[in-house]
Amino acid sequence: MKEQNNSIEQNRQITTTGGEIILYQPDSSIRLEVRMQDETVWMTQAQMSVLFGCSTDNIGLHLKNLYEEGEINAVSTTEKISVVRQEGKRLVVRKLLHYNLDAILSVGYRVSSINATRFR
Repeated sequence: MKEQNNSIEQNRQITTTGGEIILYQPDSSIRLEVRMQDETVWMTQAQMSVLFGCSTDNIGLHLKNLYEEGEINAVSTTEKISVVRQEGKRLVVRKLLHYNLDAILSVGYRVSSINATRFR
């Protein structure tokens, strides 16, 4: 985990008023911009699917099971964060559900992929 924190720290890009945006690139096949806010990393299900090399359906299933089994708490591990996205020719603000590092790590231990093993 210490190596992971070091690579995240080395890849910091820009700061916004809502938290820092961090570029995480463990190798040439993965490149993610993630939000650092309230002393934790926040990712969407789509970002986790890229990180772990699996589908968003797989990520959603693991999250559902983690919450149902009580391994993690949805209230303390999720937050809706406004994100500006380009849709067609216009910029649109959408509130997307983000998951903190506790949820990301919990999903990472359940996903069976080379990328998930590397991230752990």
